[in-house]
Amino acid sequence: MNVDRRTLLAALLAGTAGPVWAQGFAGLGSDADGFSRPDPGYRFSFPADHGPHPGFRIEWWYLTANLRDAAGTDYGIQWTLFRSGLKPGETAGWQSPQLWMGHAALTTPDRHFHAEKIARGGIGQAGVTPVPFEAWIDDWQMAGPDPDRLTLRAHGDGFAYDLRLQAEGPLIFHGQNGYSVKSADGQASHYYSQPHYVLNGVLTLPEGPVEVTGHGWLDREWSSRPLASDQSGWDWFSLTLDTGDKLMAFRLRGARGDFTAATWIDPQGRAVALGNGEITLIPNHFHPVAGREVPTEWSLSLPERQLDVTIRAVNPGAWMDMSVSYWEGPVRITGSHSGRGYLEMTGY
Repeated sequence: MNVDRRTLLAALLAGTAGPVWAQGFAGLGSDADGFSRPDPGYRFSFPADHGPHPGFRIEWWYLTANLRDAAGTDYGIQWTLFRSGLKPGETAGWQSPQLWMGHAALTTPDRHFHAEKIARGGIGQAGVTPVPFEAWIDDWQMAGPDPDRLTLRAHGDGFAYDLRLQAEGPLIFHGQNGYSVKSADGQASHYYSQPHYVLNGVLTLPEGPVEVTGHGWLDREWSSRPLASDQSGWDWFSLTLDTGDKLMAFRLRGARGDFTAATWIDPQGRAVALGNGEITLIPNHFHPVAGREVPTEWSLSLPERQLDVTIRAVNPGAWMDMSVSYWEGPVRITGSHSGRGYLEMTGY
C-alpha cells in the first residue's frame, strides 16, 4: 500500500498527541509528560546548544531573510527544520522517536513558492550536528564551520536558492537569559537568535537565476509545551530598522486575551527584554488567502523607543499550505522608522 508523507506525518502526530491534539495551535498546548521542561536557571553552552535537545518535545532551526536584486526588487526566503519527539531521547536506526520536517519558501512581490520534506530520525535522512555545524533534511542544507558562517540551500517546484551567510553581531537571548515566557500560566521555551546575518547568493526562479544581497535572521527555540491549552496561534515579527536597531515581537492569541513579549536590539547587539503588554500590536487590514482572512497589515507601537510603525506584507498571499499550514513572508516597515522584516502568523 502506498502512503504519502503527509498521511504518514498525520498518523505519527496523532500518535503523539491523540485526542488532545487540538489543545493550542498544532497541539503545542497539550500535556508533554515525560519530556524535559524549560528551566529559568538554564545556562546555554555552545557549541552543544546549536545542536538538538531530544529530551524536549519540539525544536526548530528557523531562518528567514530579506533580499533584493540589483533593480531593488524585494524577495524573501525561509529555511526551517523542525524536530518533534514521539517520546524523549534518541535511538539509532528506525527505532528513533524523532520526526523531522523541513519547510522552504521563496517569496516575490507577486509569487510565493514553498515546499516540504518529512523524515524519521536515526537513519541519516535528517538531523543537526553542532561541530562542524550542519542542519539538513535530504539535500536541503544549512551548514558551515559554525553558525556564524553558513551556506544555505533548498529547492522546490519552480524555485531554488543557494546563499552564503556571515554573522556580523552577537547571539541574542530572549526573555530572561533565553527563558522566553509564552503565557500567563508560565508556559515557556529556551529561545535565542542570530539576527545579524549578511547574505549574498542566487535565487532560481522559473525565468532564471537572480543575484541577491540582504540580511537574515536565525531563530533557535526548544520546548515541550510552549503554549497554554487555550492559545490558538501567534503573530511573530522580526524587524530590522534602517537605524540599525532590531526588534523581535510576538502576540499569542488565547481565549483569555493576548500575551505579548518582545526584544529590542540596538546596533551594537545589546538586547532589552520587553514583557507582556509593553508593546502594542494591532491588525489593520485582513487579506483573503486560502479560504480565510489573514491580517497582512499591522500597527506596532513601542512608546519608550518612539516607535510607531505600519508593517505591510510584500506579498499578502504568502500562505504556507503544508502539513501544518500558516502564513509566512517578508514585510516592509513605514512610519516613525522604516525598514524590512519577516512576519509569521499561525492559527488563522
